[in-house]
Amino acid sequence: MEWIMVSILGMMIGSFLNVLILRTPRDESVSFPASHCMSCNTPLKAWHNVPVFSWLFLRGKCAFCGAKISAQYPIIELLSGILFVLTALKFGFTFQAFGIAMVFAFLLALSVIDFRYKMVPDSLNLLALTFAIFSVVSVGEFVTHFTNALLLAGGFSLMRFYLSYAIKKEAMGEADIMIAATMGAVLGIKLALVAVFLSAILALPALILTRTDDEESEQLPFIPFLAIALWIVLMFDTQVSLYLETIYG
Repeated sequence: MEWIMVSILGMMIGSFLNVLILRTPRDESVSFPASHCMSCNTPLKAWHNVPVFSWLFLRGKCAFCGAKISAQYPIIELLSGILFVLTALKFGFTFQAFGIAMVFAFLLALSVIDFRYKMVPDSLNLLALTFAIFSVVSVGEFVTHFTNALLLAGGFSLMRFYLSYAIKKEAMGEADIMIAATMGAVLGIKLALVAVFLSAILALPALILTRTDDEESEQLPFIPFLAIALWIVLMFDTQVSLYLETIYG
């Protein structure tokens, strides 16, 4: 029963993420107007907003005008539910687990926005960082999380200045620095650096496949790869730590 409740909570959060993904890039309120069809603007009933199941029941179409409803909605809701369940499996039914699950929920929203619009709203980025810092079980852990976030942010800022000077153009955005701070808070310094390295490896094939002569089109959204790498390293943090000890002692 507990796992069902966790999955339902995760899918409900996912439903809200869809609102953030749709409205935040447009600078629209996430509260008003209420949920409505994007084609006919008819307000939705409560049973039209049941995560995943409403989309399946309606066969991916608006109940009023029959317009197609994007499959993004159930996919995001389902992914969010899975994130919450897997986080609870690793950290138990704790405040820390909820906080970390929320970190990845916001990173999921940021990844979709970055992929679709090539932008990263500061509001969602700050929310992810805040949850990462406060996902603790003691005051000592809060200090550690906050310190690690500052160290990663400072390191990335310094690297940004050096790289931008070397290549004579902006090497990375402020959003990447904030994501690095989130990674530091969640993983600690060593594992966060592993995640950054892994994200570069994950992004390399996509960069090669999407490379064109158009400089604008070469701007590959990097947030999704940072988020995926962060998730992988967190889920396998024990194995990664043991591997690092084997190599470096």
